[in-house]
Amino acid sequence: MVTESKAVELPRALTVKELGDLLSVSAVEIIKELMKNGVMASINQVIDFDTAAIVATDFGFDPRESDTAEKAEVLVERVTRETVDEEEDPATLQKRPPVVTILGHVDHGKTSLLDVIREANVTASEAGGITQHIGAYQVEVNGEKITFLDTPGHEAFTAMRARGSQVTDIAVLVVAADDGVMPTTIEALNHARAAGVPIIIAVNKIDLEGADPSRVLQQLTQYEVLVEQYGGDVPAVNVSARTREGIPDLLENILLIAEIQDLKANPDRPAAGAVIEAQLTTQQGPVATLLVQKGTLRTGDALVAGNATGKIKAMFDERGRTITSAGPSMPVKVLGLHEVALAGDTFEVVKDEKVARADVETLKRARDAALLREAHPVNLDSLFGEIHSGILKDLNIILKTDVQGSIEPIRHSLERLSNEEVQVKIIHSGSGTITESDAMLAVASKGIIIGFNAKPDAGAKKIAESEKVEIRQYSIIYNLIEDVEKAIKGMLEPVFIDVINGHAEVRQIFKISRLGNIAGCQVLDGTLHRSDLVRVMRNGEKIADTRCASLKRFTEDVREVQSGYECGIQLEGFNDVKEGDIFEFYHRAQQT
Repeated sequence: MVTESKAVELPRALTVKELGDLLSVSAVEIIKELMKNGVMASINQVIDFDTAAIVATDFGFDPRESDTAEKAEVLVERVTRETVDEEEDPATLQKRPPVVTILGHVDHGKTSLLDVIREANVTASEAGGITQHIGAYQVEVNGEKITFLDTPGHEAFTAMRARGSQVTDIAVLVVAADDGVMPTTIEALNHARAAGVPIIIAVNKIDLEGADPSRVLQQLTQYEVLVEQYGGDVPAVNVSARTREGIPDLLENILLIAEIQDLKANPDRPAAGAVIEAQLTTQQGPVATLLVQKGTLRTGDALVAGNATGKIKAMFDERGRTITSAGPSMPVKVLGLHEVALAGDTFEVVKDEKVARADVETLKRARDAALLREAHPVNLDSLFGEIHSGILKDLNIILKTDVQGSIEPIRHSLERLSNEEVQVKIIHSGSGTITESDAMLAVASKGIIIGFNAKPDAGAKKIAESEKVEIRQYSIIYNLIEDVEKAIKGMLEPVFIDVINGHAEVRQIFKISRLGNIAGCQVLDGTLHRSDLVRVMRNGEKIADTRCASLKRFTEDVREVQSGYECGIQLEGFNDVKEGDIFEFYHRAQQT
């Protein structure tokens, strides 16, 4: 008699243990069933609905997606929307202030410029309030407001983009007139370009001896920045943070671009926006600086900010004044969250605090499910399939070389590989080490990093590993171009490298008639594995390349032998072993 399958509701993502609880099956049995289906998972590992459904079916259940899954999908779509005015009725939209980020080289006067702009908008009675640092502030110019984000640099700017917060409308690139364009200047420029925001050039320090603003504008043409003075469309303003010359012109240019952009938002709806800064203070607890992007935020509102929830107890502007509401493009410091949010997280007002906490749990599940479902990060090995499946339209490349002279020939060669299905874009190039900033840009732009005689530093390696960013290193230009071309055509073969595990020296030969020669060895370094490949070195030269047939400690077979121990080694198909030979144990791994 055929028994009817029992219906079971499953969320979009759940742990192995939770699946076991829902099916009333032990986690061990779930893990075994997953292994049968080619999935290796631990008891606390999150699996997606499709994987869980296969296991549930194998145990005689009829799996269905729960209502929570649908809610999760709606929430993910809601909190990851990038455009502020999406799905808004045009009749509800009103003009909002532009949000501006100032970027540039560390010594070129960004902070001084920000201070001058801020001080110019503070009356003498309010001057004491300007020390209140909340990561963002508003100024008023000719009756129009402008919001400035006071970020530490373009790394923070891009980190926010990588976390899903596209908050900037206009980027001001500061270049010192006496110093000119620096590598960090170009990094900042490319980060702004990758964000797709209009750029204004502010040539600072024009009051200093040796200042040459025209040289700066000429240098920028080398990086495809053509300013208005040269017939281009990028505004350039000469300024001095010390004498305040040109500051009004800079602000007017910002307002002009904002007018062209026609920035609008609906103020008459629950607020949503981004977390600019967040910290834990001893006196006030978790404090967050929020940038309202749409709607109006009010004291008493319950909100979700990433994984943090709470009800706004108090709200302050950049002068430290208590306020009760904040409209679109206004930055505010808020108290009342139960934990510290993360800079770059999105926030949204919800009906009440209980709903907020429930939403956070649902969102965590939804994000886990989205991560499980989404395609893996771009890499050359999988590029062809992603192009033809329609996932990938642009191949964004961050190019780093050992010398400046190598950049242009490689850039031109790569860009010529573009075809109808994929556009190869060099979104940033430079000479020197592959840095943390390069890795963050790759994360934000879903790009890959190519190094020509350039290696990643520790920070770049850490980000690349955690965010699954591909870093390809080359020493021959032809190989670099060929690999990208093959990837686009779908012909790229995985690259394998030899990883040395350890070395052993032959100290004695044991001749056994039925087995052949067994080498009595001392392990010099590393760890030898029975499954390893082995190179036989004699007087510094390789005389054989084979594999380990057996590995013994005394009379027992062992899986591995560590440095400092003696062992017996027999090689596959090689019997001409002599005392003094060095065995180099290694394995082959796919290069990542």
